[in-house]
Amino acid sequence: MEHTNNPSWLRQGVDIVTVTLSRPESFNGVKTNQLQLRAPTVRDMRGAQKLHPSDVEERELALFASLAQVAPADLEQLKLSDYNRVQDGYFRLLSDPAAEPGAAADLGAAAGA
Repeated sequence: MEHTNNPSWLRQGVDIVTVTLSRPESFNGVKTNQLQLRAPTVRDMRGAQKLHPSDVEERELALFASLAQVAPADLEQLKLSDYNRVQDGYFRLLSDPAAEPGAAADLGAAAGA
């Protein structure tokens, strides 16, 4: 299910977001202008918490790096505006599409109601 109310730099699927960066950066030695994040699991959250129990910023960086399968240092090189895009993509992954306005009507139509 692709969401249509996203900014032009964000493509969102059911369990993944693709963020287009303002310029190419190197991730795992490969230069690209896109970064994909998969939806987090409870295990991902717990792992980041164990790695950085008292540092929220480091915990977020470790979590995003895990979801994107890149090194935290790769994310640290991003322009802040591009990192903000990654954050936005992450928070969209956390949102519940069924809780969005109009979702009940969509679900009813899908169920044949």
